[in-house]
Amino acid sequence: MRLSRRQFTALGLAATVATAVPVPAFALTGAQAQALVDRAVADINAIISSGGTEAQMVRQFKDVFDDYAHTAAIAASALGVAGRSASNAQRSAFVDAFGLYLANKYGRRFREFEGGEIIVQRTVPVNNYMEVQTIADLPGQAPFRVDFHVYDRPGRPVFFNLIVEGVNLLVSERQEIGAMLDQRGGNLDRLIADLRAMG
Repeated sequence: MRLSRRQFTALGLAATVATAVPVPAFALTGAQAQALVDRAVADINAIISSGGTEAQMVRQFKDVFDDYAHTAAIAASALGVAGRSASNAQRSAFVDAFGLYLANKYGRRFREFEGGEIIVQRTVPVNNYMEVQTIADLPGQAPFRVDFHVYDRPGRPVFFNLIVEGVNLLVSERQEIGAMLDQRGGNLDRLIADLRAMG
């Protein structure tokens, strides 16, 4: 298999980000990881088929992230080294704003799945976490993978990464948040305010 320059760079970033997200000693079972994703997928499928407005669906996707994702770890990874100089209040405000932004962005992405469903396929151990592999089966499209990376770092199973059609959430958000922060001259407070507005 040959990798393009872009794919090679993405793999390198993924490895870097993976080391930035601390994980515990391996304790989570495949059954626990799959049970978490089964519940999350059931909620996502229910939202997709609900026929609600986009605004309603986005609010519901926020609940899914709150219930099943480790948003604080995803936010810390996205903020990267800029988080080291942030105050506790800034870090807390960023996590809140990032959660709204994440639900809005990925909620709209999942809304594109309307008329289809996400089907859990299998769970495989990868390093210190579990990868739960699912298939998105949408009308008029070839099925594609959606993978959930699950660990139990906060004392309960949660997913800390999501890969949709090969797009790695941790990698893409670290790049995007970094670019957004650069555009604001490194001003974290401005970034927080703008993320809240996007949400």
